[in-house]
Amino acid sequence: MELTISIILGFMIIGAIYALHAKDLLSAVVAMGIVGYGLVICFLLLKAPDLAIVQIVVETITLVIMVAVVLDSTRDEIAVTFDRRSIINMVTGLIVFAALFYFFILAIGNLDPLGSHTLRMSESYVNGAVEKTGSVNLVTGVLFDFRAYDTLGEAVILYTAALGVLTLLRMKGKK
Repeated sequence: MELTISIILGFMIIGAIYALHAKDLLSAVVAMGIVGYGLVICFLLLKAPDLAIVQIVVETITLVIMVAVVLDSTRDEIAVTFDRRSIINMVTGLIVFAALFYFFILAIGNLDPLGSHTLRMSESYVNGAVEKTGSVNLVTGVLFDFRAYDTLGEAVILYTAALGVLTLLRMKGKK
């Protein structure tokens, strides 16, 4: 599995570098899509389908919006020519797509069957949590006893974001 993830990370790095050096915006947007969909496959390989679902939804919506904006913002009509460079780019894109699709199929094969319960990480939380935390509610016990610093960090981030929005609204209201 480590080899597969390394290969996908290699594709993601190549896509990110190509996005930096792309001659047109549409190619850069598509290259960044390779990075996002590669992340989806990595999440599936690491058995995190919840993160993969969120990432694929966000990546698809972002990619559609960005492509629409790029296509709408072009000033001149681009004539489609099939020179040697465009054919090489299309073949390379198809090869990258086929490789990512192959790894996607491999990642789906590594997932647990639907409905099976695996308590790899959460077994220590579930078994004996009431005795360890003193809380009857398991969710509250896990959030405030086992993951207190994580919960505190999330609360600080939400508080900071709310303060930032309020500050911006106040500054806009004064003008």
